[in-house]
Amino acid sequence: MIHKLRLQNFKRFEDQSLEIGNLTLLSGLNGMGKSSVLQSLLLLRQSYQQRLLESTGLALNGDLIHIGTARDALFEDAKEDKIGFAITFKNGNEATWQFGYDPEADILGLTSLAVPPETYQFSLFNDDFQYLQAERLGPRTSFAMSDFQVRQHRQLGTMGEYTAHFLSIFRDSEIPNSTLSHPQAKSSNLLSQVEAWLSEISPGTRIHIIDSPGMDLVSLQYSFGLSKEYRATNVGFGITYTLPVITAILSAKPGALLLLENPEAHLHPKGQARMGSLLAQAAAQGVQVILETHSDHVLNGIRLAVHGGNLDPDTVRLHFFQRREAQGQTISEVISPKMNRRGRIDQWPDGFFDEWDNSLDVLLQPIEE
Repeated sequence: MIHKLRLQNFKRFEDQSLEIGNLTLLSGLNGMGKSSVLQSLLLLRQSYQQRLLESTGLALNGDLIHIGTARDALFEDAKEDKIGFAITFKNGNEATWQFGYDPEADILGLTSLAVPPETYQFSLFNDDFQYLQAERLGPRTSFAMSDFQVRQHRQLGTMGEYTAHFLSIFRDSEIPNSTLSHPQAKSSNLLSQVEAWLSEISPGTRIHIIDSPGMDLVSLQYSFGLSKEYRATNVGFGITYTLPVITAILSAKPGALLLLENPEAHLHPKGQARMGSLLAQAAAQGVQVILETHSDHVLNGIRLAVHGGNLDPDTVRLHFFQRREAQGQTISEVISPKMNRRGRIDQWPDGFFDEWDNSLDVLLQPIEE
């Protein structure tokens, strides 16, 4: 597992270190660097997959992420033309990579590295990994198949585009973490568990998978209780949009790494809170989750899990990204509140999930007649 991440001269950060827990929540203002944290990890994985990380440099554009140019990746006011990443793992090992910026060629070439041999055995670099970006695929009449991504590497795709194929292949496999088993599920098989957790969002949800291998396509239909089967395009965004997130969580082994952007998208408040609870349960069983969210309901779901004794608060890390003016420049600043055993948070910086309270304060003020 990752214990600490350090970014040097990368995008909005000149030099920023972040502690990473079993469950790490990134929040804050738009454009302040939350996504950059995830992008740093994705860049390392993408470059490793393209066989560049230990020889040439960074693969800025690929299947996982598109940064653009080397200039786009370099911190605007960098004092040195280099970018650095360092990861400290839970076992105490530290891996560092340094990349020099060549403005004429617009590349980031490897200049130095110190990487213990076992580094690339960690989940960031192997198949015990899932990344789901904020823009996932919504309802479609059909979804693509990929034996390479699904059968060989057990990947859902960054947009969740292979989720239907994944469920078709592994529907009868038992989920790795039995403690995530939903009490209302018919069995411990993946499909039954996914249906049960989806029922927290829309009661009685059943998933029907129709394979069309001759066309390399798979379709999804949903039914609710005793209702007829409906095309995914006639059900709405919430279920299909959430399906990859739930599938990723339930199929993750202890030690796996999940990077999730806005898992609450298109969910009603109760569904968002239950999503937070499910993420907390997975983290308690050894799945490392790093999520970017704007949802106070997801946060409260995590707080309730801590309050209920289902997640150790020492394994939770909260990072709030805000804007600060310094010497006439706008820089990103990270504040890291702590959570105690009761699920209470020790500080609430301005903008940290406080909009409900701000609005309520206004509504409670008397109105002059």
